[in-house]
Amino acid sequence: MAIRTRITDMLGIEKPIIQAAMGWIARSQLTSAVCNAGGMGIIETSSGELGAVREEILKMHDLTDKPFGVNVAQAFVRDPKIIDFIINQGVKFVTTSAGDPKKYTALLKEAGLTVFHVVPSLKGALRAIEAGVDGLIVEGGEGGGFKNPQDVASMVLIPQVCEAVDVPVVAAGGITDGRSMAAAFALGAEGILMGTRILSAAESPVHNNWKEAIIDADSTDTVFLNRSGPGPALRALRTDRTTRLQKEGIENIFGEFAGTQDVYFGGNLEAGIALTGQVAGRITEVKPVKQIFDETLKEFGEVTGRLAKLSSREAPLSK
Repeated sequence: MAIRTRITDMLGIEKPIIQAAMGWIARSQLTSAVCNAGGMGIIETSSGELGAVREEILKMHDLTDKPFGVNVAQAFVRDPKIIDFIINQGVKFVTTSAGDPKKYTALLKEAGLTVFHVVPSLKGALRAIEAGVDGLIVEGGEGGGFKNPQDVASMVLIPQVCEAVDVPVVAAGGITDGRSMAAAFALGAEGILMGTRILSAAESPVHNNWKEAIIDADSTDTVFLNRSGPGPALRALRTDRTTRLQKEGIENIFGEFAGTQDVYFGGNLEAGIALTGQVAGRITEVKPVKQIFDETLKEFGEVTGRLAKLSSREAPLSK
């Protein structure tokens, strides 16, 4: 099923699906698989390993002939020269996050790039519009990763932002299939972003222990940490460690990521924090990215078709 929106037109992609820029994970292996499946793959910078990130961007040119993007996570990127490198590599799409959208938007747009900013609130969305962004990624509190301590659910946040802005909106948080994609479009979005669903894909480089934990998880098997600070809040997989941190609080949230390599690629989920969204409760199988996307669009068509029939009173809404 082909879906054409302002998102597909602006980014030059076949399917209005964007991959979350997950630190250490969203590198060429996974990102190229997303691009080759017709979506928009994003190379991460939130790991702060800019030398490795530069190498991953270079690898992308060998792994795909499709467009790809780069995320600039401002809280973690200390070297502004990464902007020059992104521009010089011919990247045409950048998402900015975890910082002031005014910092890099004008520079990137002057170089001819399309810029979307990730926002967790209406206030953040309006600030990004003032900065001149081309679009928004609107992220509900269900999603995994670093969050606004005052989190708002996607069902509330997405229509609130869509009613207030004219730029295209990508919905993020709680989206894993065609049913949730149809819901996001009904709320006003023109594209979706998947994080946990792609994290658990066959091409994802993370250890199978993490993927299996997602498959086994219920929707209540994540925790919201550090709501009171200092530092950002986050949503992560529930483990003995994160359950304890939820109860006792955290003095240094970034210090909890010292064991990231052991968690992500060693499979020791108690060594740190495994950032995971609530939608883990709806994921039941590891699948290739292309299969995930194809099934998502097929189900999207089925759901929207049923809704169209319901609105015309031709048939009752069914499962």
